[in-house]
This record gives sequence, structure tokens and C-alpha cells, in this order.
Amino acid sequence: MAAKSQICSIWLGSETGILKGVSLTKKQAFNFCEMSCLSRDQEVCVMAWGDPHESEVLVGSVNGTVKTFSTDKGIFTASRECGDPSQGRFTGLAVTDSSMITCVESGLLKVWKEGSTETVEVNVGNGVCRMQQNQSQRHHVATGGKENPLKVWDLERPDKPIFTAKNVAHDWLDMRVPVWVRDIGFIPDSDKIVTCTGHHQVRVYDPSTPQRRPVLEAQFGEYPLTALSLPASQGTVVVGNTHGELAILDLRKGLVCGCLKGLAGAVRGLQCHPSLPLVASCGLDRFLRVHSLEDRSLQHKVYLKSRLNCVLLSSRELESSNADVSGDVEEVKAEEDEVWDTMETVTEKAKKRAAQKDEATVTGVDANKEKKASKKKKK
Repeated sequence: MAAKSQICSIWLGSETGILKGVSLTKKQAFNFCEMSCLSRDQEVCVMAWGDPHESEVLVGSVNGTVKTFSTDKGIFTASRECGDPSQGRFTGLAVTDSSMITCVESGLLKVWKEGSTETVEVNVGNGVCRMQQNQSQRHHVATGGKENPLKVWDLERPDKPIFTAKNVAHDWLDMRVPVWVRDIGFIPDSDKIVTCTGHHQVRVYDPSTPQRRPVLEAQFGEYPLTALSLPASQGTVVVGNTHGELAILDLRKGLVCGCLKGLAGAVRGLQCHPSLPLVASCGLDRFLRVHSLEDRSLQHKVYLKSRLNCVLLSSRELESSNADVSGDVEEVKAEEDEVWDTMETVTEKAKKRAAQKDEATVTGVDANKEKKASKKKKK
């Protein structure tokens, strides 16, 4: 239980355009929004920290605006038009020391310099599903999408990518394997990059070697993978798919280490704690869940009333002076499992079905006997 107190608050973006904050210490959930202009085009699709002190949250909406939310004041302090809705929704949002980086589905990546209206534009290719920043080299970003392979860009020299992945060899039918990168992660203290695909594959690339194809490939489940996150303990990755399945995969052997249970809808947001064995997840079932990666138990659970798209962990306490309380954090206790384990299993339906089958069998045997008897009489 000591690990729970290390995450003070969690920020989430919803389909309804509401920024939600969950305080694990106060055991409450809060809504932060401007009710006067709330609409579906305000849907939050990406979020990122605006500074290293976690005092600002950058919120990217479907309508192309990026709003700045102050966690100290509990209000939105700025708004900026950073995209055109006709070019698709945001697929990535990041900041460097003096600029902000945005990317949309059409493949238009922009670098917005602080205090200037000029932008650097890079065309990273159509059908982008994810743009991810390398936290150790903040001017490096990776992009990928549908029929758009993994590419790594140096934004100081954005003329061409510094790494472009090569598609895997043809399958056993000698047919081309389709490309569909859904999420990307940079492995800390390494040059390697891990991706998950819409064809339930997890792949590891190593740009430091001449090989452009994956150095490791693993598969999980049968459904498209939607999100991934790298835990504090290196060598594993947490992935989620469209059927609410979460799994921990070993990146050295390509095997599934275990699954995290409890989800009921597609996973849209995943983030592992940077130092503790914890992972937060959210998605279409409207629940925020925090799992332990050590024993895979559910640590926290809260119902937030809206479909959730993204999640950010914070070590700072949540300021709730300008928020609406939307719910209470539901602590998950082992006693609940014990109650279910001790309950008797109801087997009446199974008994009825067995009895009906026996009756049908007896009726069939009697009918056969009558037919045989009638045939003998005719002879």
C-alpha cells in the first residue's frame, strides 16, 4: 500500500472535452472545463506536460486547439490554434525547451517556437497514428501509422528521417504484411524503439545497427493493439488492445509475462510510473484503473462517467478550488474477491439442460422401437 501514496494525482482527457483530475490522496475525482463552450469538437485526443515541474498540462482537442491548463490555479490559462480539423486529429503533442511540437493524422508535423508566429513544418507521411518524443533527446521524435512505417526525425535537421524502418519479410503465403503502427515507445538508456501494431504485433527496432527490420517481434492476442507503455523495470512493455486486454511482455524473449484483469472496453491510454511498478490505464469503459506490475493486482479504480482517451501521472497534489467533484475513488479490497470465491455455483440451468437431453434421447429410442415393430407387422 505504500506505493499508492507515490502517485498523488492523475489527469485524463475525455471524449466530451472535459479534463478530469483524480486525487488518489483525497480519494476524489474532479472535472475541469469551460461549460459555456463544451461540445464534441472539444474532445481531448492528446495531452502532455508543459514544463518539467508538472505545473502546466497541454491539452490538444479535435478542433485543432491546444489549451494550457495550470495545475496550480486549477484553470485554463491560454489557448492556441495549432491545427486544421480537415487535416485530422492530433496524434502527438510534445514540448522542448523553447518550442512545442504537434502532429496530425494527415502527416503534418509542426514545431511552434516560443514567442514567434513562425513554424517549422515537416511532412512525415499520410495516415499517422502516433507521434512520440524521445525524452532523453527531446529534439528527436518518432512517427508511424497505417501504411506509414516507423520513422525517427531529428527536428534540428528535419529534411529527412534519420531512421526509416523496413517492413518485415512476406508471410508464409508469400504475401506482403500490412503496416499499421499504433503506438511507439523509446526504451530508456538505449537506442531501441518498441512499437505495437493494429495486427497485434509488438516489435523492437534498433536504429544503432544497420538492420532496419525489427530485431524482435512478439504477438499478443488476436485484436488490434492500441497503446503501450514502458515500465520502470527495463526489459518489459505493457500493451493494451481493442478488447480491454492488458498484458506485460518480455522484450528479451518475446513472451507474455502475465495479464492485467478488470477492463471491459478498448484501451486508449496507458502510462507506467517512472520509478514504481505501477501502470494506469483508461479507455471506453469509462474507468481509470491503476494496477501493480509486481503481483498484477488492481490498486485503484474510479468511474469517471465519460469515455477516456489519454492519461498523465503526476506526483503533485491536485488543486481543486475551481473544479466540480464528479466521483469518489473506489478502493479495491481483497475481501470482495473472497466473497465471490465463497459463493456457491448455481447449476440449475445445467441440470435442466441435461434432463432435457435425457428426455430427448429416451423419446428417440421409443420412436425407433415403434418403427421396427410396425415394419414387422407389415411383413
